[in-house]
Amino acid sequence: MCTMKLICFALAACLPTMVLAASAVPVASERALREECSAFSQAGMRDCLAEKAEASKKTLRRAEEKMAGTLARWDEDEKYVNQARAQLAASNRKFVRYRESQCDFAASLTGGAAGNAHEISRLACVSELNNRRAEQLRDAASDLPLK
Repeated sequence: MCTMKLICFALAACLPTMVLAASAVPVASERALREECSAFSQAGMRDCLAEKAEASKKTLRRAEEKMAGTLARWDEDEKYVNQARAQLAASNRKFVRYRESQCDFAASLTGGAAGNAHEISRLACVSELNNRRAEQLRDAASDLPLK
């Protein structure tokens, strides 16, 4: 009976970790995002990627809000909590500048392509980077001990 209780306790302790690991979906690359939208015309592909970019912005916003909320509940001295809040705000601002620069660069690699090619490349880049940043914030938040 004691062995059965021990096994049940171990399973109960591991279950949240297994659920989190199972729900982790890898972030789609720019190429994968373009492939997901490739069944459409070029204009349709642009619209599809615009929807993905908008969804990624919402995902990022939620991750930023969750990180801020996690910092408020972080079991750490207030001095370090305030430092982390300031660094999060600075990091968020720098990320926006990086994303704009990187995605402008990605769009420039389409060269003299016609039509929506520049915007398609830029939107795929925005979506991937937003989703990667959200994943980074979620991972960082999950590592913090809470009050």
